[in-house]
Amino acid sequence: MIKIISLRFAIFVIQHSSFALVFNNLLSSDRKLSGSLKTILGFYPGNIALYQMALRHKSMAKGSPESEKASNERLEFLGDALLNSIVAEHLFRRFPYKDEGFLTKMRSKVVSRNHLNSVATRMGLQDLLSKDSGGYSGSSIYGNALEALVGSIYMDKGFNKTKKFILDRIFGLYVDLDELENTETDFKSKLIELVQKEKRSIEFRVMGEPRSADKKTFSIGVYIDNVIQAQANHQSKKRAEQIASEKAYQALVGVNL
Repeated sequence: MIKIISLRFAIFVIQHSSFALVFNNLLSSDRKLSGSLKTILGFYPGNIALYQMALRHKSMAKGSPESEKASNERLEFLGDALLNSIVAEHLFRRFPYKDEGFLTKMRSKVVSRNHLNSVATRMGLQDLLSKDSGGYSGSSIYGNALEALVGSIYMDKGFNKTKKFILDRIFGLYVDLDELENTETDFKSKLIELVQKEKRSIEFRVMGEPRSADKKTFSIGVYIDNVIQAQANHQSKKRAEQIASEKAYQALVGVNL
């Protein structure tokens, strides 16, 4: 009888020791991420799960029946809207005598895939992003993660903290408006000019439109001489065209801008 009790006690200790080890490892991982985010954000995150989701690329959720909910795509959608709104207000105040066309162009430059990706990598998000290493090295995934991070800050800390992060951290440390003002980021116009110069045809085709109110994503394909060169998805049709144009332009000129 004593031997049976001792055996059961030993099993109990082993089981709970294993649980404690796993639990401590999880806590250690969370603490490490929290510390890394403190360096990037300027504050410690509250709900760490939101930031873990923001840094989880869709390639890690492939095969899941609800892959969008298991990746950072929903937070990216939220962050994109917040970033556009706060950037627009900041530019409105920063350039009080500039017209609507100038402000629109400057906002497009700030939130372009190429620029956001550059900001994200200088922040160090590439070291924190969870992604499948098999073929997911596109130039937009880190910029997308930055937008998702903005969304997670909003859900965790609210609008004022999100605005402070964008103004103090993104604009304060990584955005040079004077340099951007002289940078050309209208890839659609650049692509059209390049293709027409070579006397080739170009067409932007809508590959897929929003199916319902909760699926507000446009899919745009760029066709050159009736052959698809690039495709992109975005909640905004114009942004999808610009992203697809950027991909096609880079492919044609053979450089990573």
